[in-house]
Order: sequence, then structure tokens, then C-alpha cells
Amino acid sequence: MKRFSFLHSIILTFLHCALCLPINAQQSHVNIQYDPQRNTENITPFSAQVISPEVFDDHTVTFRVKAPDAHDVRLTGSMYVGQEARKQVPFTKGDDGIWTLTIGPLKPEIYLYYIIIDGVQNVDPNNTFTGHAAMPAFSMLFVHGDEPAWYDPKPDVPHGSITTHYYKSSVTGGLRDMMVYTPANYNPKKKYPVLYLMGGSGDLTETWVMHGRANWILDNIIAEGKAKEMIVCFPNDQMVTRNHPQHTELAFPLIEKELIQCVIPFVESHYSCIKDRHARALSGLSMGGRMSQYVGLRNLDVFGSVGLLSAAIDVSETPVLQEKDVNSKIDYLFVGGGTYETGFMARHERLHEELDKLGVKHEFYSGGGGAHDLVTWRHLLYFKFLPHLWQNLK
Repeated sequence: MKRFSFLHSIILTFLHCALCLPINAQQSHVNIQYDPQRNTENITPFSAQVISPEVFDDHTVTFRVKAPDAHDVRLTGSMYVGQEARKQVPFTKGDDGIWTLTIGPLKPEIYLYYIIIDGVQNVDPNNTFTGHAAMPAFSMLFVHGDEPAWYDPKPDVPHGSITTHYYKSSVTGGLRDMMVYTPANYNPKKKYPVLYLMGGSGDLTETWVMHGRANWILDNIIAEGKAKEMIVCFPNDQMVTRNHPQHTELAFPLIEKELIQCVIPFVESHYSCIKDRHARALSGLSMGGRMSQYVGLRNLDVFGSVGLLSAAIDVSETPVLQEKDVNSKIDYLFVGGGTYETGFMARHERLHEELDKLGVKHEFYSGGGGAHDLVTWRHLLYFKFLPHLWQNLK
């Protein structure tokens, strides 16, 4: 009897320990991981039919789709840039009706992709990491490196907080939202500079956090001592329907009013901010960058620094750039874009050339290995804009 009790105790202890072990299965969502699509337990994700995508340590990736009645299955995504942009790669169909494709090795990064089945663009039906915005959904691919990257969550780094606020806008007359990041050591008794960071066409308030990883980037870069502690506000910059034929003419003046009349007063009444133009910066990607140029450079009594990420509007729309004393009015102007942004999307390069002709002091950078996508914008944020922001602010 004593022997039975002893063995029984050992078994219960073993089971208890086993159940308490962290589960890191494929796309498990148990922990916030930098390598969520590494297959560690060969467990098919909940409600999925097969494992897809499966990311290997050699940076190759296998996609699978069970579609026995399909005639053609293809992959496209942001991993294809430059001359391969919009490339569609065919899958191979197996006797079991499962279509399979292995690509790579890919550079460790976070990519967006679609699976095209018989000409219809779809999300990966087996991938539990699906992104959304004010546009059709897409699937996310996490190609991990040997350790967490600068845009990844790191367990041992102090983490800031993200708060969503809802407010009635005096500009639109409706209920709107914004998100605010406060650093890990936020102290209401201390005053902080504020960056207002906007998304692009079809983005949502949460795009910079959900897909841009701005909060993890901020956590990491502040912990590394490469950027100042700051508050970051992510406003909703969608002011009219994006496909409206007069979108630019209507939306740009509206976002100017929204920021100055609603967003900034809200942030500065709810958070401990330095209420000074030298401690306010406005930046954005794509459409949000063009809005930043329009609003920021027309209101240099409000903003001291402006960042344009893959964006630019004509110099004539921000006449201050043609003034002789413009350099004394701008603390920091950043203009940047991606390695593979060409043609119309390279408008930042044309603005850079025009600024050089006008003698306007600014930082220009093109790189990161991406195109007009978040691969580029994450890179610009971490490596260029944030480290150089507020360098003269005491």
C-alpha cells in the first residue's frame, strides 16, 4: 500500500510538472515569441488542416494548402521585391490533395503574403497570424534569426504600455480612436517629448503596433540607449474614404484640424508632456508621411521635427521650404525610403533633390532591403529616425 502511494505520488508530480511546462508549438500563441512559426512539436494549429507556413532554422519556408479540387495555387508577397515584385510562385499538388511550396532561404524578417487559388487572392487558410487594416486581410510570415531581432519582443527588456483612447472629434463629428505608447519607466512627475506617428493609405490606428512593431522597437531602442524616452501617439489619420476622388484635397486639411484641435490637446491633457514645439514631432509612412509634410511644415509653431517615410508632396504645398530662414525653423527633417522603391513610389528621392537645391537642411536615407512596405518602415524608424530625433533636446 505504501509502495502504491509512493508511485502514485511520483506519477502525479510528473504529470503536474509536464502540464506546467511552457508549450511552444507551431503558432501556439501561448507566449509572445520571436519565432512563432518554427515547428517545435509538429502540432497542426487549432482549426487548421495542415501546418503552414513552417519556418526552418536555415530560413527556408514551406507552405501547404489542402485544396483537392483546385487547379492552380500560387504564392505572392512582400518577400519579392525589385524585379521580382508581384511575382507569383506555383505550388505542387500531391496525391493527397495537398499543395506544397518551399522557398528561400529568406532574409530574417516579417513578410506579408497571399495565396492565390484558381486566380482568387486569399489569406493562408492555415496560418493563425493574419493581419488586417482598412483593406482585405493578409497573412504574416515570421522568418526568425538565431535570436530576437531589434523589432522583436525581448523578455528581458523593460516594456512600455499601449493604451487605446476613444474621443468625440469636433472635426468629423464622430467617435474616433488613438493609441498612445508610454515608455517602461514612465513617470507622471517627469515631462516627455511626444512623437505623433501616422500610418498610410488603408491603415488603421493600430497598424504601427500590430504590423509595424513600433512598441517593441521603442522598448528595444530606449533600453539600448539609442533613443530618448518618449511618448508616442498613433492617431487615426483616415479622414475620408481612401478611394474618394478628392481624397487629398479633403483629407489633408481635415487631418491638420484633427491633429491640432483634437489629438494634441487630448494627449497633452492626459499625459505628462513637454508642451513645446521643440518636443513635438510628426511623422508617418506613405500617405501619413505626405500628411506629415503638409501639416508639420505648415505648423512649425506646433512641431519642431518632421519625418517623411516613403513620402513627399510638392514643395509648393509647404512654402516654408522656400523661405531663406527655413533652417532656423526646423529642428530635424528626415526624408527616407526603401531600397526597392522606384518610379512613382520614389517621390522621397525627388523631394531630397529639391531640398538640396533649396539648401534645406535634412537627413536623407534610402535602404533597408524592402520596397514600399513595413520592411522598409520598421528599418527607417529604428535605424534612422528615432535615434536622431530630439538630439538637442535637454
